[in-house]
Amino acid sequence: MAKGFFQEFKEFAVKGNMIDMAVGIIIGTAFNRVVDVLVKQVVMPPLSMLTGKIDYGDRKYVLKEAVPATDGAEAVEEIAVGYGLLIEVFIDFLVIGLTVFLVVKFMNRFRRKAEDTKDKTVATPKDIELLTNLKELMQEQNELLKKNNS
Repeated sequence: MAKGFFQEFKEFAVKGNMIDMAVGIIIGTAFNRVVDVLVKQVVMPPLSMLTGKIDYGDRKYVLKEAVPATDGAEAVEEIAVGYGLLIEVFIDFLVIGLTVFLVVKFMNRFRRKAEDTKDKTVATPKDIELLTNLKELMQEQNELLKKNNS
């Protein structure tokens, strides 16, 4: 069983799946940092200015006020629900979602062009070209068989 597991892992790693995942994770991490800076440094300042200089990252709903320490009592920390950071993270999510949507839409357009065997402006992958040729040959053969049987 252990040998099968290691053999399967080796096949997984050699086929490139692990490397593809690692590259995706690295690029995703870098992209997340770019979006984080974009939201905090580019989107949020104008939004803050439009809403009366509100800093959304610091916005919170205080449930219990903090009480400083006195001679006979201990200090009590503030208890608050920080919703401002949630707003920033939600904007991050929207920017990432929109960007991923645009990238996928862009890539799908190129893929459809590449898979279209009649479009000669883009080189058709060999496997699609061969399948198209095979399909055309089968159609011709079927037509010949129909003529011979008639």
